[in-house]
Amino acid sequence: MVRCKFVCNSKSSLSNEDDGFYIGFMPVYAGSKENEEFFKYTPAGQLELQLVNKATADQIECGKEYYIDISPAE
Repeated sequence: MVRCKFVCNSKSSLSNEDDGFYIGFMPVYAGSKENEEFFKYTPAGQLELQLVNKATADQIECGKEYYIDISPAE
C-alpha cells in the first residue's frame, strides 16, 4: 500500500448540484513536520475528482488535508 497526503484546494458544483461536484487536491508540502517529510519524497502532482453523490462531497472540505491510500484491487 502507498499512502499519500493531499490537501483539498478546490471544490465546486458542476452546472448544478444534481450534476455533481468537482473536487481538486494537491500534495501537501508544508505546515507540519509530517508534510515536509512527505513532500521530500512526493514533490508534485494533483488529483481531480468529479462526484455525483452530494453526501460524499459534503464530507470533503476545501483547505483540509486527507490521506489517500493506494493498494491493488485484487
